[in-house]
Amino acid sequence: MTAVDSSTLIAFIQGDGGADVDALVLALRSSRAVLPPVVLTEILCQPGLPGKHRQVITALPLLELSEGYWERAANTRAIILGQKLRARLADTLIAQACIDNDVALITRDRDFRHFAEHCGLTLA
Repeated sequence: MTAVDSSTLIAFIQGDGGADVDALVLALRSSRAVLPPVVLTEILCQPGLPGKHRQVITALPLLELSEGYWERAANTRAIILGQKLRARLADTLIAQACIDNDVALITRDRDFRHFAEHCGLTLA
């Protein structure tokens, strides 16, 4: 399983290329792509999202959030903020879902590198 961030999904929808989009295509073809729940929300709220993309995205399995998720996410964000680094709330929630489920994240958003360096997130 490999989780996908909204930055990569948006690039894919827009027809952009890149190593992250290539990894997404591979994960989709091998039925290994999963979504952190926050990513589903971020994508489905995009104005003008084509119906064909909506169908593909809503068909993807979601990572499960286990008990204590919200507290762990708060602790993770505190670690990053304590280093005086950027930690958007949505990014924190995405990272924590991946960390908890032990899955790598495909993303083009460089802010996730802080979660990889300080909190154990694996980047694909």
